[in-house]
Amino acid sequence: MNSTNERESFSERLQQALKNAHYSPDSPTRLAREFNIRFEGRPITVHAARKWLVGEAIPTQEKLRMIAQWLGVPADWLRFGGAEAPGAQAEGSASARFESADVKLIADLQRLDEHHRQLAREFIRMLVRLNHPTPQK
Repeated sequence: MNSTNERESFSERLQQALKNAHYSPDSPTRLAREFNIRFEGRPITVHAARKWLVGEAIPTQEKLRMIAQWLGVPADWLRFGGAEAPGAQAEGSASARFESADVKLIADLQRLDEHHRQLAREFIRMLVRLNHPTPQK
């Protein structure tokens, strides 16, 4: 498969994964915004997102892994295609996929100073322990 076909095939899989996750496959602005909220590295531009959607470029491996995790698809399938069902969850990705309200909460958390972020983390850990107590041995 030549590189043009690879980019176009990637674009089709990305659009399918976005649809399956209830995101518009037609909005590079939304793709860039949702990606940047989740990605810890350098943010992407709307232009870069558009290139992914129209088959002009393929993201780096690091970005591709994050997109796959976010959309709940295997990274190998997203990059190369194959027999893997597009709706299949990558191992461990179900817990890593966020709803819009969760993404907003994370964005708000990032706006806090370090002291208040630490307090919020401790509070969340306490809630998790209360809701999922470890079994007594």
